[in-house]
Amino acid sequence: MSYYTYILFNQRNGTLYIGVTADLVKRVYEHKHHIFKDFTEKYNIDKLAYYEIHQDINEAIRREKQLKAWKRSWKLELIEQNNPDWKDLYHEIL
Repeated sequence: MSYYTYILFNQRNGTLYIGVTADLVKRVYEHKHHIFKDFTEKYNIDKLAYYEIHQDINEAIRREKQLKAWKRSWKLELIEQNNPDWKDLYHEIL
């Protein structure tokens, strides 16, 4: 089974959200359709900027915590290196 650490955004250089899941397609769908009334709904964070695949849930969680502790500039740099146009990657993972 695969696990994912992911970063969502609302607009380029806007508000970011970092999460972890076992089903990336389903989880991003839930964010896009505001299934949960939470931070991502409040700030309309529904675009997938970046994700990583892990084989171990503990590694995915460790990476999530690591990314959350990073400086904002490091997070933006990570996205820019992998997704310079800030495309919503959701349709690429479908």
